[in-house]
Amino acid sequence: MRLILLGPPGAGKGTQAQMLKEKFRIPQISTGDILRQAVKDDTELGVQAKSFMDSGQLVPDDVVIGLIKARIKQVDCEAGFILDGFPRTIVQAEKLSETLTDMSLAIDVVVDLEVDADEVINRLTGRSTCPDCGTMFHEESRPPKVQGVCDGCGGSLAQRQDDNEETILKRLEVYQESTAPLKEFYKKGGNLKTVTARGSAEEIFSRVCEMVQ
Repeated sequence: MRLILLGPPGAGKGTQAQMLKEKFRIPQISTGDILRQAVKDDTELGVQAKSFMDSGQLVPDDVVIGLIKARIKQVDCEAGFILDGFPRTIVQAEKLSETLTDMSLAIDVVVDLEVDADEVINRLTGRSTCPDCGTMFHEESRPPKVQGVCDGCGGSLAQRQDDNEETILKRLEVYQESTAPLKEFYKKGGNLKTVTARGSAEEIFSRVCEMVQ
């Protein structure tokens, strides 16, 4: 099963990807993770990516696609994978499609997590993350047992600097301009499934599973 998760910042893509990963035993592919790993491993593409990152530039689509292609070729992706946070633009989606076609692969389902702006603002301004293990919490829906302390590893929780209302609204504008058009792109392909991303993570996950199974 090969999946793409779409949705605005705060829609819960990371949470749903993690739950899908555990249920279907397929890896979650995050461009941020594979970029950091490639740089750490000092691969040819990692060296290229680092040169752009060090100069404050965006890593070109061709380099990112190359990293994704290399990741998909790994053994743990034979049964499928979940793309979280990529593609973000029509150009990236087209390049991804071309790459998968060359590999005799295709995306099975594109899940669009639909949520309104007010809900996004509430989620993001109230969330905190453990920098040590990556576990996320929320002051309303998933508070830690001890305020400011991760339930899992005991690390100190922190809030992202860009999780404030002004920045969130700007991120939503960028999403509407650049990423939201992907819904129509994948709708034409016949594999777009829209899921209402309201309620608990478990409720949303139940709806997602209905769409992908």
